[in-house]
This record gives sequence, structure tokens and C-alpha cells, in this order.
Amino acid sequence: MAQFTTSDGLSLHYTDEGSGQPILCLAGLTRTGADFDYVAPHLAEYRLIRMDYRGRGRSDFDPNWQNYSLPVECRDVLELLDHLRLSQVAILGTSRGGLNAMGLAMAAKDRLLGVALNDVGPELDPKGIDFIMAYLGRNPSAKTHHEAAAAMARAFPEFEDVPEERWLEEAKRHYTQSETGLKITYDPHLRDAVAAASGHAPPDLWPDFDALEGLPLAAIRGANSTLLSRETLLEMQARRPDMIAVEVPGRGHVPFLDEPGALAALHEWIGQMQ
Repeated sequence: MAQFTTSDGLSLHYTDEGSGQPILCLAGLTRTGADFDYVAPHLAEYRLIRMDYRGRGRSDFDPNWQNYSLPVECRDVLELLDHLRLSQVAILGTSRGGLNAMGLAMAAKDRLLGVALNDVGPELDPKGIDFIMAYLGRNPSAKTHHEAAAAMARAFPEFEDVPEERWLEEAKRHYTQSETGLKITYDPHLRDAVAAASGHAPPDLWPDFDALEGLPLAAIRGANSTLLSRETLLEMQARRPDMIAVEVPGRGHVPFLDEPGALAALHEWIGQMQ
């Protein structure tokens, strides 16, 4: 298990496996580096680096929940790269990870080799945000991982033909078992940070997306996504005609990334950087 210390004194967990071209995997809002376990075997020839954001997984919780913000998370990413003595990386960003990747394109583009966005863009569908807020920061009512897996299958009907075993894997990644039931793997105060940000007008992130100009770019959308609309994806393609874009059938927010279409897009994207 590897850790590094941020400039404000938090210990953040990361993994660094493989060799070759470095790809930094940034997870979604409440997720951890384990989110990329499904795609990792398909990218075994590359150096995969995964970081748990502050307040998530095996990283320290921040006593100041206001630091659960995109600018602070981007700063943490740059400090990890400095810790690893990496001048540049490609970023595979799932949901919030993609927002951080776009923020880094604005703040430190010279550190990026390319960006792949997993079901996220510069505009977020309010339906998806409302769904996230319904569970954010709360432990599930399910008492076991098997109960949680069954509940997830019901809660995500936009995911089609997902085996029970995959839902169970998901439940084990998202929740830890305790004597009283299942617990979330992140700081509950993350809800406070998101709620505070939601109290303001959403920022215009199109300049962040446009900052990706000149970088190899891919966008993967779940065909049934409630967060990245097809209209937003089309506008992204209009602005970046060279962007690799794929919609993964039978998937919502977010694709697992081991679907054939997602893998084909990722390998094409990586090929553009070699």
C-alpha cells in the first residue's frame, strides 16, 4: 500500500502498477481506485496509477469538508505526480475524475498526455445530480453485501444484462461490512461539500473542455446515462471532431469500462499517444 502526504498534511492512498506509458485513473465522486479493477486487466501493458481522493477509501478524511472540491483535488493530483516524479500522464477520468481532468487542462495542461472521459462532460444533466444527492453521504439500508447487490440491480434499471456477480462485486467495492450493517467508504461530509456547491449557479465548464484542444481525447457515454446527455456528447463532438466517441449500449452512469466498445475506444485513444 502506497501513501503520499499532501502540502496540507493529509495522507492519500494510491497504487502504482505496471510499466510503460503512465495512465492516471481518477474515480467518480464517491468512488475509489478500485473502480478501475474491471478495466485494469485489459490495460496490463501500461503503468496504471490510481489515487483515492481525500476523504475516500484509504485516504485521510479532511477535517475541513470544504476542501472536498475540484481545485483541491486537482492540486492533490499534481502533488502525486510530483511525488512520483512524473512530468506527464494520460488521465482516464470517470465522472468527477473527468471534471478534474478538464480542470487540470486549464491549470496544468503541460502535465497531460491525453484525456479519456468516462460518462462525463462540461454539462451535467440535473436528473443525474438529483439521483446522486438522494444517496450521497448516507449508509444504505441493506445490511449485507448480497442485499445491497439486489438493491443496486433494482435501483439501476438503465444497466441491462448485468450478472448478479457483477452487482455483488460493485456492492463490495462501495460498502464495507460492519456489525450494524453496511457503511459507505467515504466521508459523509462529502454531501455537505456537494450541497454547498449546488447552492450556486453551475459553472460554465465548456472553457475547461475547450482547454483539452490538441490533446488526444476520448469520451465514453453509457447509452442510458442520466448524467451525460446525448446532446452534450454531440456538442463535444462538434467542438472536437477528432474526439473518439462511443456510446455503450445497456449502460447508464457509469460504464464499467470492460465493455467491448469502451475497451476499443480506450485502446484507440492510447494508440494516439504512442
